[in-house]
Amino acid sequence: MRVRREPPRFRRVTVGRLVRLTSRLSLVTFTGPDLDGFVVDEPAASVRLLVPPSGSDALVMGTWTGNEFLLPDGRRPGIRTFTPLRSDPAALELDLAIVLHGEGVVSRWVERARPGDEVAVSGPGRGYRIDPDAPAFLLVGDESAAPALGQVLAAVPSGTPVSVHVEVDDLDARPPLPEHPGAEVGWHRAEPGSTPGSAMVEAVRDAVITPGSRIWVAGEAAAVQRIRRHLFEDRGLSRSEATVRGYWKHGRAGDVDEA
Repeated sequence: MRVRREPPRFRRVTVGRLVRLTSRLSLVTFTGPDLDGFVVDEPAASVRLLVPPSGSDALVMGTWTGNEFLLPDGRRPGIRTFTPLRSDPAALELDLAIVLHGEGVVSRWVERARPGDEVAVSGPGRGYRIDPDAPAFLLVGDESAAPALGQVLAAVPSGTPVSVHVEVDDLDARPPLPEHPGAEVGWHRAEPGSTPGSAMVEAVRDAVITPGSRIWVAGEAAAVQRIRRHLFEDRGLSRSEATVRGYWKHGRAGDVDEA
């Protein structure tokens, strides 16, 4: 078995506040003394969230095996990756936006969560470094990537043009994005029965990409892979020009919570 480096330690926290942003998106504020020293200094960074096992309200910490975390009974714990929306070391608070898919382990947890409930967080993972000299940006994502996309958008210099494309299931439940004077935002509804990410793929194929632009894409893994091939093989862009990340995999049970 391949031995992997152990991820950053998990910090025990409790739910402070829950706010429903849209019909499909909840904002959860976590708090606790274990957040002392937890600093996020790049947009689109990542945080791993550990929730209690299904059917229980009691948090059980997993043990690192050298390859993965396992619970004492041998099961895999409910760990999913999210974008930290706000980190306040002084107030000992951390905000995560969680897309409500229904079938995801964290989606099920947040539907019944209450202030005071205990979970654990680990991180932060690496974020995205903005090139201040880039002539333009293309930002593309689905609902799971909207929080990270919003952070990247907010970090782009105000005088730089930005083309934004977001795929959503419901145009009436569009996730909030920050204002940017140079941004043109296109919302793309996922057609019923279509493969997740298809609207993202089409948006990238139709996009006019200024030479030297920086591109950030995140969302469903298979769609992101199609976008990666289009950018690097069809358009001939260099790897340094585009950051393309798979956030979740369609059809993998319980693996649809990343945001």
